[in-house]
Amino acid sequence: MKTTENPAPVPAGSGAPVAGADRRAGPPPKEKREGAVLDVFSHGILVIWAVMVVLPLLWAVMTSFKDDGSIFGSPWSLPDRLRFDNWSRAWTEADMGDYFLNTVLVVGGSLVGTLVLGSMAAYVLARFDFPGNRFVYYLFVGGMSFPVMLALVPLFYVVNNMGLLNTVHGLILVYIAYSLPFTVFFLTAFFRTLPASVAEAAFVDGASHSRTFFQIMLPMARPGLVSVGIFNFLGQWNQYLLPTVLNTEPDRRVLTQGLVQLAVSQGYKGDWSGLFAGLVMAMLPVLAAYVVFQRQVVQGLTAGALK
Repeated sequence: MKTTENPAPVPAGSGAPVAGADRRAGPPPKEKREGAVLDVFSHGILVIWAVMVVLPLLWAVMTSFKDDGSIFGSPWSLPDRLRFDNWSRAWTEADMGDYFLNTVLVVGGSLVGTLVLGSMAAYVLARFDFPGNRFVYYLFVGGMSFPVMLALVPLFYVVNNMGLLNTVHGLILVYIAYSLPFTVFFLTAFFRTLPASVAEAAFVDGASHSRTFFQIMLPMARPGLVSVGIFNFLGQWNQYLLPTVLNTEPDRRVLTQGLVQLAVSQGYKGDWSGLFAGLVMAMLPVLAAYVVFQRQVVQGLTAGALK
């Protein structure tokens, strides 16, 4: 006669599987559906935004290779052939080459000066406590909220009295002063995220403050420098109001002034293809700078959050 043996009870915590214990934990189906809808909505907004940004750029590039008749006759069609003479005509006859060179000199000099002076001021404000530290910092922050239009008239007289009107170095100094508040504000927050132990170790080894800054802290701040450099480059390259007031000599105009002059003069002549070619010339350096340094820009913007 067979006897039925009851299984021995499994003690709790023995690690044996319990009925219903292998159900996977996860969000309820309702939350999953809401998350999927939110993802679709956010991706849809990004796609619409990308189309709104990319299509006008592509249309401007495409139009720069057309003739004037095709621009008005079939504005949305592809050019029948690439007319590079539009670009050469804008570069030589409309003096876009001279305007481009002037812009490179002004923006290059002001960008280097802004990054050097702004990083030095931001490092001191972020790393050293001294009387008036917060006051100086908030002076820079307050400069970001000061509209430049209110300073145009006194700025004109100051630059004129210093003998810097219609000069490249005068415009460079004004660009540096215009860009310093944001640069100091951005880099001060960035320098606070860097480890202080590295600078302390350098001081223990006998390094001076200047050597510690230029050889140790400044290379560590490269993502922040690239990010703020891109922002300053965009603002200074597209600056129109300051050079219009402080740079009135025709042979020393920058690219934005040249584009306005080209739009006015070519508008009467009907050379719209040359106008679009000059417009694309002005856009290409900005697009190239962002494409090359886009990874560093993202790293600089997220460095403070990843401390």
